[in-house]
Amino acid sequence: MAELPSITSPTREAIFAAYEADAGDGFRAHLGASLIGKECERALWFDFRWVTRAQHPGRLLRLFETGQLEEARLVQNLRRTGATVLEVDPDTGRQFRVQAHGGHFGGSLDGVAINLLEAPKTWHVLEFKTHSVKSFNDLMAKKVRESKPLHFAQMQTYMHLMGLTRAMYLAVCKDTDDVYVERVEADPAFAQGLLAKAERVIFAATPPPRISTDPAWYQCRMCDHAPVCHAGAADAAAPEINCRTCLHATPVDRGWHCARHDRRLTEADQRAACAMHLFIPSLVPGQQVDAGEDWVEYEFASGNRWRDTGMNKYANTF
Repeated sequence: MAELPSITSPTREAIFAAYEADAGDGFRAHLGASLIGKECERALWFDFRWVTRAQHPGRLLRLFETGQLEEARLVQNLRRTGATVLEVDPDTGRQFRVQAHGGHFGGSLDGVAINLLEAPKTWHVLEFKTHSVKSFNDLMAKKVRESKPLHFAQMQTYMHLMGLTRAMYLAVCKDTDDVYVERVEADPAFAQGLLAKAERVIFAATPPPRISTDPAWYQCRMCDHAPVCHAGAADAAAPEINCRTCLHATPVDRGWHCARHDRRLTEADQRAACAMHLFIPSLVPGQQVDAGEDWVEYEFASGNRWRDTGMNKYANTF
C-alpha cells in the first residue's frame, strides 16, 4: 500500500516559526555555569567567543520553554511541603546571580530553600530540570553526578559562589510526571577546579586543543561547533563575524577591550563588529602567510589563498 502523504498544519508551522523568530542569536554575554561541566574546553571557548550561532528548530525551543514553565510548579510543590523557597534575591528583587572572573563567568539560580524535609535547618541551592523517560531512568539509576555531569557542575559552582554547602536537585519526567529528588553535597575542590577551568577558557587567546582530532568522535558529532572546529571536514564552515571572533578583542575586567580602536566594547558593539574585523587566525583553516595593518592572508591545503580584509571579507570562502 502506498504511504499517505504527510499532512502539514499552517498553524503548527506558524507556532514553531514564532519561536524561531524570537530566539535571537543565542549568544550569552558570559560563560555560563550551566555549561562549565562540558568535557571539551575548546567547545567552551567557542561558546564564550561566539564562534557558532545556535540555530534550534521551533519545536526544540518550545521544549526548552516547557522546562522553564515547570520551575514555577516545582516551587509551588516545595512550598506545599512546608519549605521556604526564595526565587529572587530579596536585596535586589531579581534572580540570585553568581559571577567570577571579572563578570565573565556565572549564572542565575532557580532559587534557594530552607525548611526542606530532609534537612530543615540548612539552606540549599535549588536546581530544577525536566527529562525524557530514558534520561529520567538513567538519572535514577546513576544519580546526578554520573548521569548529568553538567547539572552536577552547575550546582557545585552555585554552592561555591553562594557560600552554601548543599543543593537539592529536582527532576521531572515529562512522560510520566514523576519527580526525582536528590540532595547534593558541596565538593570545594571540584568547584575550585571548575573555576580554574573557566579562567583558562575565558582568558585563552587561542582555542584550546580539541577533545578529539576525529570529526566522527561521538562528542564532536553532537557538537554545534564541529563544522568550524574540524577545519578541513567536508562540512567546514566559517565562524560568526562579531568582536569576539576578532583578533583585536580581549576580555577584561567587567567587559571587553578592542586594541584596534583602543576602547571598551559594549555588548551591542560586540554583536555588530566593525569594518576592521579580522578573524582570530586559529579560527581560519589555513596557514597565515602574510599580513598588513588591516589584513591577513592565508594559504589553504588546496594551494588557494584568501585575504581577510575586515567586513569586506567573503566569510564563506573557507
